Amino acid sequence: MRKTKMLEDNWIPDWNEVFEFPLTVPELALLRIEVHEYDMSEKDDFGGQTCLPVWELRQGIRVVPLHNQDGVKCRSVKLLVRLEFV
Repeated sequence: MRKTKMLEDNWIPDWNEVFEFPLTVPELALLRIEVHEYDMSEKDDFGGQTCLPVWELRQGIRVVPLHNQDGVKCRSVKLLVRLEFV
């Protein structure tokens, strides 16, 4: 599991971080992303989540839809990611 740095109370974050994940069996690997809004004074707010089969991912900049805790796609929340495979 990897975590980005925390950005307090910011619903338009720009993490600009790079993570590497070594894969033993890419055909079975999943990339799970979960987004929370960090609050110092209150409980963190859940922003959305997704789980993507690695074999379906393509290099480049992608818009990733997020889902709520019940698995329903969030209409107004998406994540912009850049994927690179080495």
